[in-house]
Amino acid sequence: MLNSSRKLSVQNLAAPAASLLFFIFYYLFLWLKVQPHLIYHGGGVITNFPVFFKGWDFCREFMLYPSGPLEYFSAFLSQFFYYSWAGAFILTLQGWLLFICTGCFFKVINARWIYWTRFIPPLFLLIIYNQYTYHFPTTIALLASLLFVCLYLKITIHRTALNLVLFLALSVLVHAIAGGAFLVFAAICIIYELIFKRRWLMGAVFLLSAAVIPYLEGVLIFNVTPIDAYTKLLPTPWEIIYYVASRRMIKIVYLLYIFLPAMAIGLGFWRILFDAIAFVSKQHNKPEAAPDLIAAEQKTQDKPVKSLLAWYRSSAIGRRSVEFTTLVLVAGTVAFFSHKSKLKTFFEIEYYAYHKMWPQLIEASNSYKEHNRTVINTTLQALYYTDRLGYDMFSYPIQPDTMFLFGQRYLRADSQRIETFINLGLINWADHAVGESLEKYGERPIILKRAALFNLVKGRIAAAKIYLTALSKTLFYSKWANNYLERLQQDPNLSTDQQVQRLRSFMIEKDYTGLLYKNKNMLLALLEKNSQNRMAFEYLMGWCLLHGDIEELVNNLYRLDELGYSEIPRLYEEAALIYITNTKKEVNLGSLRISAASRLRLKDYLHIYNRYGANKRAAVDELKKKYGDSFLFYSMYGFSGVD
Repeated sequence: MLNSSRKLSVQNLAAPAASLLFFIFYYLFLWLKVQPHLIYHGGGVITNFPVFFKGWDFCREFMLYPSGPLEYFSAFLSQFFYYSWAGAFILTLQGWLLFICTGCFFKVINARWIYWTRFIPPLFLLIIYNQYTYHFPTTIALLASLLFVCLYLKITIHRTALNLVLFLALSVLVHAIAGGAFLVFAAICIIYELIFKRRWLMGAVFLLSAAVIPYLEGVLIFNVTPIDAYTKLLPTPWEIIYYVASRRMIKIVYLLYIFLPAMAIGLGFWRILFDAIAFVSKQHNKPEAAPDLIAAEQKTQDKPVKSLLAWYRSSAIGRRSVEFTTLVLVAGTVAFFSHKSKLKTFFEIEYYAYHKMWPQLIEASNSYKEHNRTVINTTLQALYYTDRLGYDMFSYPIQPDTMFLFGQRYLRADSQRIETFINLGLINWADHAVGESLEKYGERPIILKRAALFNLVKGRIAAAKIYLTALSKTLFYSKWANNYLERLQQDPNLSTDQQVQRLRSFMIEKDYTGLLYKNKNMLLALLEKNSQNRMAFEYLMGWCLLHGDIEELVNNLYRLDELGYSEIPRLYEEAALIYITNTKKEVNLGSLRISAASRLRLKDYLHIYNRYGANKRAAVDELKKKYGDSFLFYSMYGFSGVD
């Protein structure tokens, strides 16, 4: 008796313990590996991440149409992706509830033998976020529908009329809350009534009600379009076609949506088939067939296999150990192979740039194994802020258009361009780029903060207050906004604000044609406005290096003294040496001198080149290996190392 109780206790505790361990590792993976704060930031890729503002005015808009309440709730929860630990908890809770709802349905239909499939919906969810896409409202809508399915199954009663009233009441509520995801709720309830309860009339009435309720409630009461009434929050193509990044993983969202209805249909038809076989067997006085797949054990003559199967059936600890080990292997494989590590690195680079985490950005950029010009653009900023731009610029596959990302191919690179323009002092151009970002991404707090800053710098206080007031209603930027609103009351000119005053001192006030901003004159104009704009100087020198304008570069080397440089950056030295060698002219270096190390590098470079008979193609491999990060190499071969 004691052994029996102990065995029962092990059986009762093993499954919850395995589930607990699974979701602990699930949470840790989302928190430490996926890092939801990267999804919140968006990396300039996720365009459908929602905004959320405190107050009734914002909330009221969502109460006027079906699915609005859930969109409001999901927008609120999404803001907590700002902290990876909080975002991971929310996603883990979502995965756990999907797990619970799936198990609830299997328990009601007495299909505990496939309980292990409860882990599939959480794994689908993990794949979605492992790929850095945002489908949170859609998956939350599914979860809401499944929670109502469980509610229906728990309180359903034998009286047909009362069941119908219950279904209709829940249907109206589900559709009002979750919009088109109501169809999942209706589909599972219909399958349950038709296949498992064999209440054909009830199922038919449910089917008719499911077809009519969205029209009555959505079109006639809330006055939305028929398409929105039936499909809002479903993973339909017209819902996500505008959001390019969200098209990724949409197939997994489809699978997540159809998983439980498909399983219900499959199990239902299996049960019908088994009943039919049992009926035929009974008619012929044959033993009834067992649906359990373990029945194969009785037919096999292989004693080792029979022994193993017998042990598996009799040992609760052994069975649970095998199941948990299998689950861990499957989950680990899914997590490993679905993780987009390269895309994560891209998101990290954009996140570090916004938060000015320059050393971390350079480290992430060095691990990014792809030639991406927006990444290089951001890396150039990091090199400048770590005083390495004049030394390491050619350590990256840089091209002339990388510095400012002008042109049609960079229309989606607003975030990178804005940061470059802000830091240089090109406030008008940054302001224009922010306006484009507002159109593409909506009133994201990051964009509103930039817009407020630009208007403060330009002295447009009334416009700045509009953005600051909006930010004061956000969850995580309100402190910054309220601080500025208070300071504006005391000092409208913000005369003591170092950032605002610095940007004002850099800002070009004169209007120029668009052509100016595509050549060195833009940077010369910045230096004309403020000769202490060190970033404008280094970007001017970088522009000259990239375009081979060595004469302009040497003509501006005198600024090194004015800006307080203690030495000449290596790349400038190499350009100056090439100029001196070719023109036999002296260069104004002020109090600085070209180092002996740079002169030796030039000498060695030319020695290798001449050793190959001045044959560029023949010398390229050795020169690239030794001097691939130098202006000496770039001036001869370009960034690709070919003629």
